[in-house]
Amino acid sequence: MKKIILLSLFLFVLPLMADEEDGAEIVNTPYTAQKVLFEFYFNDPAHLASALYWIRATMNPLMAAPYDYSPEDLSFKVVIHGAEIVTLAKWNYEKYRDLVERMRYYSELGVEFKICGLAAHDYGYQAQDFQDFVQVVPSAMTEMAHWQMLGYALIYPRVMEKKFAIEEIR
Repeated sequence: MKKIILLSLFLFVLPLMADEEDGAEIVNTPYTAQKVLFEFYFNDPAHLASALYWIRATMNPLMAAPYDYSPEDLSFKVVIHGAEIVTLAKWNYEKYRDLVERMRYYSELGVEFKICGLAAHDYGYQAQDFQDFVQVVPSAMTEMAHWQMLGYALIYPRVMEKKFAIEEIR
């Protein structure tokens, strides 16, 4: 009977204890204050909802422990030049209210939203047609080159169609 108990201990209990101790290592990369340029160029204005999470996923870890940067320590810029431009037209506010308010929130934290002037022209928009927290720049391409030459990291959010809930594939 003693052998069965010992064998059970080795086969069932000890492996469970080892799994708790042998998990993945948590690493706190020594991040410095970051300068990030996001390029938003989507064929569907609805994709902006997912893209805004990329800002959150970049900003929140830097503002939390162990880094504890303030928004003033970070420099984030977003260049907008795809179909999502329509979300920022004042007359589309009711239709895209949630997206506009999320962008406004980020702008209050210091994120700069820049609309491509060439794209605005293509859509028939003028500067006064947009929300007051955005800037219209001459060209998305030259704007992105400018900020990259000043050391900004370029992030281009890939927006995927979600086919499965996490619970379904976990």
